[in-house]
Amino acid sequence: MTPDRPPAEQPPGPRERNAGIDALRGAVMVLMALDHARDFYADGFRSEPTNLATTTAALFFTRWITHFCAPVFVFLAGTAACLYRDKNGPAAGSRFLLTRGLWLVFLELTAMRLGWTPDPFYRFTLAQVIWAIGWSMVALAALSRLPLRAVGLVGAAVLAGHNLLDGLEPAAFGRLDWLWTIAHEGGVLEPLRGRRLYVAYPVLPWIGVIALGYAFGSWMKLPLAVRRPRTMRLGLALTGAFVALRALNLYGDPVPWVSQPRGALFTAMSFLHCDKYPPSLLYALMTLGPALCALAWLDGARPGRVTRALTVFGSVPLLYYFAHLVVMRWTGAAISFSRFGAEAIASRGRTGLGLWAAYVGWGLVVAALYPLCRWFAGVKARRRDWWMSYL
Repeated sequence: MTPDRPPAEQPPGPRERNAGIDALRGAVMVLMALDHARDFYADGFRSEPTNLATTTAALFFTRWITHFCAPVFVFLAGTAACLYRDKNGPAAGSRFLLTRGLWLVFLELTAMRLGWTPDPFYRFTLAQVIWAIGWSMVALAALSRLPLRAVGLVGAAVLAGHNLLDGLEPAAFGRLDWLWTIAHEGGVLEPLRGRRLYVAYPVLPWIGVIALGYAFGSWMKLPLAVRRPRTMRLGLALTGAFVALRALNLYGDPVPWVSQPRGALFTAMSFLHCDKYPPSLLYALMTLGPALCALAWLDGARPGRVTRALTVFGSVPLLYYFAHLVVMRWTGAAISFSRFGAEAIASRGRTGLGLWAAYVGWGLVVAALYPLCRWFAGVKARRRDWWMSYL
């Protein structure tokens, strides 16, 4: 008879994850694919869905609903970092944030850029959400050495106060103008002659978001009966704060809402149209408030078929992001070439299709990626290799 193994030699079991967090992350990632489907299949690069003078309600809300993606994903990245620290210790948590953050920045400037600008000569590079998450993690690696409450206060101060800096132009910083462009202003930099870097996601406000998510992570360790109502109350409070501050039109977003001549619906659209680049205080309240209400509903709920599918996507975010981007980029290019031939190259991949194509392409790509994501989620659940945490 074989003796029992001592506890230290027991084979590792599946990784423990919070299904509610994974489901919410998966939901916003599925929504993210809709925005990119609009870009690649419905000529989204050639339209302004939030320009109330020219947009339609369908186009506006197709864009608006995807505003939840980036802030919720960054917030939950902070929450996951807090839970990782509790399992592995403060030093290991800080080290992981630093190395994973730098890894994400590297991926944004190499593999991810090929989905947006397939130019191997780096004449133009976009610094987008993966870039912002990476540098936010690097900043959080330092902040995480502070007491948890202090991290939350720093995050709240950054997010609530950064709109006070909207009037500062990069030129005010002299030779450090590039740093202000990266931190808050956004725009085009030219690190080398003939090589342009467009900073679409200035990082300072996202540091505030990830720090708040990190502080919120302490709530996810509380008993379910305690954390669910707390999370719901916080979500409702943030949503209410958005409505009140937006109605006052005094602070929190650089563009005030105004009554629209096209009617009440367009006035409501003006009310909801908040600045994402960089994310304003009102933009963060508008998205994080309802998202926390959704998390309270998902946390501990009995999973149904849709929830289980969202959990799969949410447990393998990096693979999903890269795969959906590459698939949409190149299938969109194929559609464009089949319709316009060589002219498609000069027209930035114009497809000439309507908004319906975005929804059809969105559904097909998400469904096609599910088997791959499900397989890799299973691999990550079974394996304990250190490098799996970077994928």
